[in-house]
Amino acid sequence: MSQIKNSVSSDDPGNISNHAANNIVWHSHVLDRKQRETANGHPALVIWFTGLSGSGKSTLAGALEQVLFSRGIKTYLLDGDNLRHGLCSDLGFTEIDRQENIRRVGEVSKLMVDAGLVVLTAFISPNRAERQKVRELMASGQFIEVHVDTPLAVCEARDPKGLYKKARAGELPHFTGIDAAYETPEHPDIYLDGAQSVELSIEKLLFVLKNYGILPA
Repeated sequence: MSQIKNSVSSDDPGNISNHAANNIVWHSHVLDRKQRETANGHPALVIWFTGLSGSGKSTLAGALEQVLFSRGIKTYLLDGDNLRHGLCSDLGFTEIDRQENIRRVGEVSKLMVDAGLVVLTAFISPNRAERQKVRELMASGQFIEVHVDTPLAVCEARDPKGLYKKARAGELPHFTGIDAAYETPEHPDIYLDGAQSVELSIEKLLFVLKNYGILPA
């Protein structure tokens, strides 16, 4: 059955947004997430890595995906830089564009969860409010916030892309950690010390994921 969502009437035939609203319907499908989860043999959810640039979140997300995949878990990794080559290539780094970037990632993650996947994301996502909005897109227990807590000095010393150097030189305004704030998660689902080894962090992640039913206890 299809249900028409909140229609908005308009006498202006040139109002594209109103006409779109009049014709948008939600299509319910025979297959749903629960059926896909059963077929996959594990729950679907989002593991959201957040932290400063250079904190190690992309490295950890990639390492975790490899381990999960080797154990038969259906996964997909969404990386911030990769999405800015395509889906978010039209966005810059203003506050509004950054918010839209995270909104799009959240919507894509929601679709992938509906497809029964364990989605891993690696985004600075500096604002608590934006991370909370993504959490609210998901059902209870489907969003795991992982804070990779690495001191700014360590991130800046690593500087794998040379971004901190550019930010210090004034070439990258509004760079998170330099002249734009990073809002530390107050109650992350998983806290990782960014100074510890990748191996130890993966061990901790796997231990916690057992409680979510992703891996056998």
